[in-house]
Amino acid sequence: MTDKPTKGRGTLSNPAGRFESLARGVIDDGWASLDDETPPRDTVVVADPARTIITYNKSPDIGFSRSINPYRGCEHGCPYCLAGDTDILMADGCLKKLVDVKVGDVVYGTAWDGSCRRFKPSRVLDHWQVIKPAYRVTLEDGTQLVAGADHRFLTDRGWKFVTGTEQGRDCRPHLTLNNRLIGVGAFAVPVQKDADYRRGYLSGMIRGDGLLRDYAYSRIGRAHGNVHRFRLALADQEALQRTQQYLLEFSVATDEFQFCTGTAGRLPMRAIRNQSRLGTEAIKALIAWPGDPSREWCAGFLAGIFDAEGSYSQSSLRISNTDEGIVARMYLCLKALGFRFTIARVERPPLKPIQVVRLVGGLREVLRFFHSVDPAILRKRNISGLGVKGDSKLKVEAVEPLGVMVLYDITTETEDFIANGVVSHNCFARPTHAYLNLSPGLDFETKLFYKANAAELFEQELRHPRYVCEPITIGVNTDAYQPIERTYKVTRALLEVAQRFRQPLYLITKGATLMERDLDILGEMGRANLVSVTVSVTSLDDDLKRKLEPRTSSPAARLRLIRKLADAGVPVGVNVAPVIPALTDGELEKILEAGRDAGATEAGYVMLRLPWEVKDLFQEWLAAHYPDRATHVMSLMRQLHGREPEHRPQETVTDPESYNQDAPPEPQPRKPDPYARNEYYNSEWGTRQRGTGPFAELFARRFALACKRLGLNLEQHGRKSSLDTSQFRVPPAPGAQMGLDF
Repeated sequence: MTDKPTKGRGTLSNPAGRFESLARGVIDDGWASLDDETPPRDTVVVADPARTIITYNKSPDIGFSRSINPYRGCEHGCPYCLAGDTDILMADGCLKKLVDVKVGDVVYGTAWDGSCRRFKPSRVLDHWQVIKPAYRVTLEDGTQLVAGADHRFLTDRGWKFVTGTEQGRDCRPHLTLNNRLIGVGAFAVPVQKDADYRRGYLSGMIRGDGLLRDYAYSRIGRAHGNVHRFRLALADQEALQRTQQYLLEFSVATDEFQFCTGTAGRLPMRAIRNQSRLGTEAIKALIAWPGDPSREWCAGFLAGIFDAEGSYSQSSLRISNTDEGIVARMYLCLKALGFRFTIARVERPPLKPIQVVRLVGGLREVLRFFHSVDPAILRKRNISGLGVKGDSKLKVEAVEPLGVMVLYDITTETEDFIANGVVSHNCFARPTHAYLNLSPGLDFETKLFYKANAAELFEQELRHPRYVCEPITIGVNTDAYQPIERTYKVTRALLEVAQRFRQPLYLITKGATLMERDLDILGEMGRANLVSVTVSVTSLDDDLKRKLEPRTSSPAARLRLIRKLADAGVPVGVNVAPVIPALTDGELEKILEAGRDAGATEAGYVMLRLPWEVKDLFQEWLAAHYPDRATHVMSLMRQLHGREPEHRPQETVTDPESYNQDAPPEPQPRKPDPYARNEYYNSEWGTRQRGTGPFAELFARRFALACKRLGLNLEQHGRKSSLDTSQFRVPPAPGAQMGLDF
């Protein structure tokens, strides 16, 4: 965030895009010289080599089925990162450093299922790095996170930025010493996979699931007919391949073969074997119980026995066995690594009783087990669908500045990921610029694209034999009459094509001065009922307009355009858009009356929309320009889109730390997550343009009464749907001889 708004620009900041597909390089984005005056942002315009020009729309919210957008980005000016060595939880249960994460990797994110937030696999859409000031966040359990000031973490009180203030321009939800982060805390450091670890793994795996025997037989003509056999058959190839590799590293070669084919209720299995005396003797030596096992041997043994006999489901990690010696070794190894566990004995006469070892401590300890000992079978490490819970030991202890450094971030499908064991947010982007590897903030206003071949493509599509004429709307996504149109004249070229083909058009604009340039074409088409223009008027307050739309025409200029269009014979309407509750909604009747007096016969309105791509930018703008009413505006936005916190039955969860087999755990209430979805926007068709609830209904009644009183939207004026499509014709191509039927 800059110290003050950039002159002539609406957006204050320049966060990274959400759907970027290209990795960014290291850049110095100016944070290293915070004392310098912020340099002006020049507009950069680039040709956009489009392949098609007409967009076909299916949304019932929009009164047109076809549109053309001559530009990407808009000059009108209407209004997060971690250290590279941060451990990221991948969807296979393993860890990867943030600097090493690649586009296309699958990590764990989270998703709200209506009752709680749950872990969900999430594909990485982008990965980039920047240079900016960093802060170290230290939690109560010792977890440390190094992040930029604009990065956000999920707390017990919602999403919080790393830094912020209680008032002023930097007023925003930020971490305080009263917050607890959501997650499991720092991940465990894996033990070294040395020779001891490999021996331990082989001991657990082969003792748990292998066959290792010597058979003594007498044989005529020979001293004996003894047979030596080692065989390990598994359905999970990860464990089988690890065992085979570890044996080979100890000079024991094995053959791999198909043990059994799969059936409807059984997976296919492959196996490895060695049937030599030297081989089986070497394996016996490798899996022998050590007198004083090292930490690495203990970790390897637990990994092996878990792959062989363990399971993980419904937040419970269990390892079962009937061998007292194996259970005793599990007991010693779990103790050596500091795990808490219970052992239950299950009688089943006449068979041997089963001893069930169960890990205690919930997901936090389960993940510590997985990362400490690193079992090979990935399907047993799946936590997808498990609830994300807070941890009492994740209270924020300190937030300390570290100076400028290189930081990294990723964009994921769920818009978050698990960093050092806590839920971490990734960045947003405005929908159109996101696909161009640009920011939703100042980039959207200063890095513009024009469709240089728009007129040529438009003519090609109108000449297509299967083209059926319907009205086309120009300037939907971004204004067709923004300042760069003065130089590039893409909209003017489109109008010239439409005039020659008698193709009916709707135009929507805030750029009054530039549209006046094209009155020669618009007047001729308007008198032939081939064009209709809508002029958007957000406010009649010049001061508010300068803050909200700093590079658009003044309210007076827009009303003058309405008058000139009407005088030229062009059907013209006034659109009150966007309507911002508690900021511009009070001007509804004044805007409609001023538009009617200038010559408008049609009227409409659109409520402010705050999808994920822009909601943070708008709140940032509110905090900077109207801090006294920011809370009220956002509260009304929440009501408009049906996002008031809904009543949910109280849910209870079990505190894993209080586990006791003899007494049931005490239930603890779980707080609903109010930040699980975008509270300020409902994307459902039919409601997203107007909103729902009391405020929306009252505003709609005000609009209808005002239009009736002012004589707007009357049938005799001719509604937008009445543009004449029967005049459409295909003129001869340049250089072609004119036919008699033209």
